[in-house]
Amino acid sequence: MSNKVEVKELLEAGVHFGHMTRKWDPNMAPYIYMERNGIHIINLYKTAAKIEEANEALKKIAASGRKILFVATKKQAKDIVADKATACNMPYITERWPGGMLTNFVTIRKAVKKMATIDKMKKDGTFMTLSKKERLQVDRLRAKLEKNLGSIADMS
Repeated sequence: MSNKVEVKELLEAGVHFGHMTRKWDPNMAPYIYMERNGIHIINLYKTAAKIEEANEALKKIAASGRKILFVATKKQAKDIVADKATACNMPYITERWPGGMLTNFVTIRKAVKKMATIDKMKKDGTFMTLSKKERLQVDRLRAKLEKNLGSIADMS
C-alpha cells in the first residue's frame, strides 16, 4: 500500500466538490479549478500536493512526541477519525467544536476539571450523598462533558 495520495482516489471520493460559489473564501482562489452549476470544483493536483505537505509536517510533529488534535464534525467522517485518533492515542473532536477551544483554553480546561471533579466524587462516595435529582443532573452534565471534551481531557 502506497502512502502517496492519488488524484484518482481523491476524484472517486468526491474531494473535488467545493462549496457553493456564493459561500466561497477568496483565499481559496488558487485552489479552485473551475465553477460548475454554482459549485466550485477544487483542483485535485494542488490538493494532493498539499496533502503530501501536511503528511510530512504531521510525521515530524508525531516523531517529536507532540500531540495532534484530530477534528471531524461531518457525520461521514466522525467514526473514522475517532477510530484512527484512538488507535494512535491522540485527542480528537467529533462533535460540535467548542467555542474558544484554541483561543480561550482556560475555560475549556475548567470544564475538563469539572469532569474530573465529578469522577472524583463518584470514587470517594460523596456522589451518593447528593439527592436523586442532583445525581441525575450531575450525571447528565458528566455525559455532556464527556461527549464534547472526553478525548481532549489529557491535553495541556
